[in-house]
Amino acid sequence: MVDTSSYPTLIGHMDTLLRFYNIEPLQQPTVAMPASELPFVQDFFSRGQNGDIDYPRALEGGMCGAFFAVYVPTPKATADCCSTSATPDVPPERWYERYIRPAIGYEYAQQATWQIISSLYRLEAGSQGRLKIVRNTAELETCLQQGIMAAILHIEGAEMIDPQLATLDVLYQAGLRSLGPVWSRPNIFGYGVPLVVGHSPDTGPGLTDAGKALVRACNQLGVMLDLSHLNEKGFWDVARLSHTPLVATHSNAYAICPSARNLTDKQLDAIKASDGLVGINFNVYDVRSDGKGNIDTPLEDLIRHVDYLVEHLGIERVAIGTDYDGATMPRDLHDITGLPRLYAALAAHGYDERSLRLIASENWLRIFRHTWH
Repeated sequence: MVDTSSYPTLIGHMDTLLRFYNIEPLQQPTVAMPASELPFVQDFFSRGQNGDIDYPRALEGGMCGAFFAVYVPTPKATADCCSTSATPDVPPERWYERYIRPAIGYEYAQQATWQIISSLYRLEAGSQGRLKIVRNTAELETCLQQGIMAAILHIEGAEMIDPQLATLDVLYQAGLRSLGPVWSRPNIFGYGVPLVVGHSPDTGPGLTDAGKALVRACNQLGVMLDLSHLNEKGFWDVARLSHTPLVATHSNAYAICPSARNLTDKQLDAIKASDGLVGINFNVYDVRSDGKGNIDTPLEDLIRHVDYLVEHLGIERVAIGTDYDGATMPRDLHDITGLPRLYAALAAHGYDERSLRLIASENWLRIFRHTWH
């Protein structure tokens, strides 16, 4: 088996903070409690069976850092009353409206966002120096050299940001360095792709005027834009407006799996032209050619996406995304300890040492050097 110590891995997307929020949404004041004594902090720094990632399992799997995603879940009451099964018939050209997830409110999104970000700060405070929120490439490279887990603050869906973008300034000062304007639901900035297989990502309008302003502001601040859940027209709006590399942190090839979440060849061409990057998504629904949620999906199916993306983008523009703690993983990659199996399979498939290092972390570092200020 490949020794993962040779391939310290930056994970392009994980939803572990959401797991903590769902378990313990800070319903009572905890500021006076030492961070190291908080249950979710103890959970993260102890090897266990909860979720896909904790600190000991991350070390075992070779993870040296990750995009810690802030995703605001749909309130249960909203989800129950706005299920896709209750959506009335729509014209064929607007088929996607039958699958659109409901929008969420600004105040609710802000409240949840501050709590979720606070959990990352408390992880750092209770880590005893084992985890650090990084804000620039120098800090990230220092973490990699010293064996400190690097946490990149990422937001998936900008519902908590106001049209005047004042919140964006505050979030940037709080450490935000990566932003997906939408999740798979609409907001004031744009429209997400529905989570559906068998349809293209061409699902409705592009960015709003507020969304275009958000792109420009992120470029100015040095916040990386993540296009993973953005629909096709929104993707092309970003491609026209942004002067930084185009990045999808956790997406795959539409030609192999026709999920609206995946990227068409034309989109891949634009990513290559921008010298951007795609992080491989482990979610079986976006891996399998039949789009089914079968956990017995073989690693060969995932490697087909790696091969396809490398062929279309070049080895310098493919990385690891995963979507751990937020999606259905193949059995062989059921948690972060499965990463050695993937590297071993890639090596057996013909990927050399240089290629594996690029995919594991070096390609991400290149993107940050061209995006962050």
